[in-house]
Amino acid sequence: MVEHERKSWVDHFSWGLSRLTMVLPAIIVAVMFIEVVMRYVFARPTLWANELSLWIAGAVYLLAGLYAMQQRSHIRITLLYELAPKWLRHVFDVVSTTMLLIFVFSVIWGGFGEAWAKLMRWERFGTAWDPPLPATIKPLILLVLVVTAIQAISNLITDWNAEEVEHSILDEVDIDVEALKQSSVDLAESTGNSRKNAD
Repeated sequence: MVEHERKSWVDHFSWGLSRLTMVLPAIIVAVMFIEVVMRYVFARPTLWANELSLWIAGAVYLLAGLYAMQQRSHIRITLLYELAPKWLRHVFDVVSTTMLLIFVFSVIWGGFGEAWAKLMRWERFGTAWDPPLPATIKPLILLVLVVTAIQAISNLITDWNAEEVEHSILDEVDIDVEALKQSSVDLAESTGNSRKNAD
């Protein structure tokens, strides 16, 4: 996948945060590896591996949505969007950004009290290890939603007068097509030369 160009400070912030987030799945794998070794090799399972992996995975899931918004890879019907004239694309963008802002406002309005209460009493998960998952994940949901809304507004502003870009299926494939064409030409020439030498 070719990454979208970073044009604003919001893009740079979201992109940088996504780079940090990309390390987290490797940490989950390491935690689960330690758990498997401790459980099946040493017969001493950990109390913390499952909750820690849930905690990290929750953060990854939330922050992946922010990265998708920055990359403009969120769900939309691209076939219809790319066929539409520019003025209609602007209408689509304004409507989708407005719907996102209504959603974010509604979730924050309905969830702020609960998230604040969980944070203030440092609510824990209720297991043997008892990490503060509710006290950290609930506020993180609201925080990431706010940053996602800011990213959506930034996308709307920076994309408003941007030049139209033609997309092809090759944009999604990380293959150097020109190098492939050149290698096939080189192969044909070398095959032709070897046949001449054999004659």
